[in-house]
Amino acid sequence: MIRFNRAIKPFSVMSFDLDDTLYSNHPIIKAAVKAQQNYLNAVPRYQEQGPKYWQLCRNEAVLQSPELADNVTKWRQHTLRLALSKLNLNVDDVELHANAAYNAFADVRSNIVVSDDILNLLDNLAKHFTLIVITNGNVEIERFNLHNKFELVLQAGMHGKAKPHTTLFDKAAAHLNVAKSDILHIGDSLDTDVQGANNAGCQSVWLNDQGANYSYKGLADIEIANIHALTHFIK
Repeated sequence: MIRFNRAIKPFSVMSFDLDDTLYSNHPIIKAAVKAQQNYLNAVPRYQEQGPKYWQLCRNEAVLQSPELADNVTKWRQHTLRLALSKLNLNVDDVELHANAAYNAFADVRSNIVVSDDILNLLDNLAKHFTLIVITNGNVEIERFNLHNKFELVLQAGMHGKAKPHTTLFDKAAAHLNVAKSDILHIGDSLDTDVQGANNAGCQSVWLNDQGANYSYKGLADIEIANIHALTHFIK
């Protein structure tokens, strides 16, 4: 299924979100969170704080430093240090356990194998368009089999404010020396991907296959139910 809500202008760049666009992220995040939690539960007094402790510390961290909302890696690392510091550990032990718990999370977070059909799709699209990534996530793309598929990878926090802010789209256009309307951004979220691309003056594709509820009421230029519908643009 491919539905055009607006006429598409010619474009030269395809920009992709990663999580839940090019692979299913839900089982990956679930496993990564479990790996982190398993490590933390072995730290003295951590498990005694109860099941809501992590979320309470996470909320406190972003209240202390609102800019963390644009950088999920730093937000997690800051939360780990905050949560551990409340356990009366010494400074060295806080740092030791915070780093180890984050590494437990990160190792599983990037334990991804993208399917051959998606890799083949990207290879075919790359013959016709410049392929880039614009993501709010903290996956380390160099650690799995998408590492050589894109000419540019921009991540929230590391390179600018998170979508739907326009910073990452602006940076992509400037780096590639193209007009923002030359970028077609594909993602699964109306709230971040579509709203961000629309706000920036890029063109947008909503991959509507998550069954999620969104706040943004604007329309993507194009709506698809399967990522392989992008072959429509291969002439």
